[in-house]
Amino acid sequence: MAKTNQSNGTVTVSAESLASSARAAAKGRGLPPVESWNPPFCGDLDMRIARDGTWFYLGTPIGRPELVKLFSTVIRKDGDDYFLVTPVEKVGITVDDAPFVAVDFVQVEDGLRFETNVGDFAIAGPDHPIRVVRDAKSGEPSPYVLIRRNLEALIDRKSFYRLVDIGETAKHEDVDWFGIRSAGAFFPIIPAADLEV
Repeated sequence: MAKTNQSNGTVTVSAESLASSARAAAKGRGLPPVESWNPPFCGDLDMRIARDGTWFYLGTPIGRPELVKLFSTVIRKDGDDYFLVTPVEKVGITVDDAPFVAVDFVQVEDGLRFETNVGDFAIAGPDHPIRVVRDAKSGEPSPYVLIRRNLEALIDRKSFYRLVDIGETAKHEDVDWFGIRSAGAFFPIIPAADLEV
């Protein structure tokens, strides 16, 4: 639980207290309803999720996968900011890119089912769209898939190459695009004309 510093009135939260609150909140089935919780903001926690999906606390990687998975169940994005939220506290964290990494996918009857580094699964489609952002300078693509709520996973390089292998060309907004089809939806990756360059 959050503790108030008597000398200056600031509220501090440790990873341990946050984990304890998250465990208590996770007693039910499924993901905790963090979007419906409105606890007081307790400040920023020195916790960061690197682009490769590694979680750091006080500059040190969190080596316990079960703890990372627990924290991943109480992450919320409000605007452009990320928070860990329990019924009793809300703390800001730093996310370098996306909070999750899609480390694999399989083709299933309904489409492409992605798995994240924290054990979430989502079938790409209208409710879980894929989007690709290209770096303005290098042209390097950064592909993402929406996993839950408004939280995305960066699709890792090996999975993206596999997606490109099964891609196809189709019309999208009256332009020929090369992209991916899943669950009845088409997700553009690059204009087909750019493939010919």
